[in-house]
Amino acid sequence: MTAQLIDLQPDNSTLLEESIAGLKATPRHLPCKYFYDAEGARLFEQICELPEYYPTRTEIGILKRFLPDMARLIGPRARVVEYGSGEGLKIRLLLDALQNPAAYTAIDISREQLRLAASQLSRDYPDVDIQPVCADYSSALDLPQPHHVFERTVVFFPGSTIGNFAPEEAVAMMRRFAALARQGQQPGGLLIGVDLKKSRQRIEAAYNDALGLTAKFNLNLLRRLNREVGANFQLDHWQHRAFWNERQGAIEMHLVSQREQVVHINGDSFSFTAGDSVHTENSFKYTPEEFIALAAQAGFRSAGVWTDDESLFSVHYLTL
Repeated sequence: MTAQLIDLQPDNSTLLEESIAGLKATPRHLPCKYFYDAEGARLFEQICELPEYYPTRTEIGILKRFLPDMARLIGPRARVVEYGSGEGLKIRLLLDALQNPAAYTAIDISREQLRLAASQLSRDYPDVDIQPVCADYSSALDLPQPHHVFERTVVFFPGSTIGNFAPEEAVAMMRRFAALARQGQQPGGLLIGVDLKKSRQRIEAAYNDALGLTAKFNLNLLRRLNREVGANFQLDHWQHRAFWNERQGAIEMHLVSQREQVVHINGDSFSFTAGDSVHTENSFKYTPEEFIALAAQAGFRSAGVWTDDESLFSVHYLTL
């Protein structure tokens, strides 16, 4: 069966409104969810292959090693809902490990990447009900019900993307996951990747790679604003900066103005001096105990935690 894409992607008016609101705020910021246009998605795939960027390969290593244990906890005939499905690599590992998975809902904001991945999954997993949904998942969504009967719903949120949300926002997101995990004949759960706290040197290197791909990824957000909402950012007047904020327990990514300049967007003007910063992303890191306590605020309890040998990354299975 060919997967029919459900398109809930926000239009450009949302991008414009949220960007202007962020640039008028104090401190100035831009929403990191808008990194992932087609070029941003392509750059992020390249970043995941970098030697400095440990999260992707480390999480995949954990999944390959421990997925039989995870699959036993999840059980048969599961419906899997993945937030931020990307190119669909990790879901293949999960679907291969699960016993008779019933359905898979892929949610991503990058339409073309989602369409291609869903088409390939439909071909390779003909017995699984594949449902691609193009949407901004940072707010509540009405998701389609599967055509196949399923036992429980398991939310899959790999890649440490939960770290892009401040702790109180992460709890709100996981409460939505908990409501979704209650759908089915049996209570479900949440399989989630969480980046661990480690040395400043190791963390900062992952976000300041030698090839400058993360810098291109960050600056591509300005290129997107120029193309889609008529901004006039001069990209060579901006520089990527990423640093570890020990007090917050997070990497911060910024775009820093290199000179005095004025940027125009849809009739609004924004003045910057040299050194002024626009905050584009946080990436919070947790110890396993910190994250289990955070998830408990959303109604989840820990059923299993797996890490790599260097304790760089963790995968949690949480139940209701």
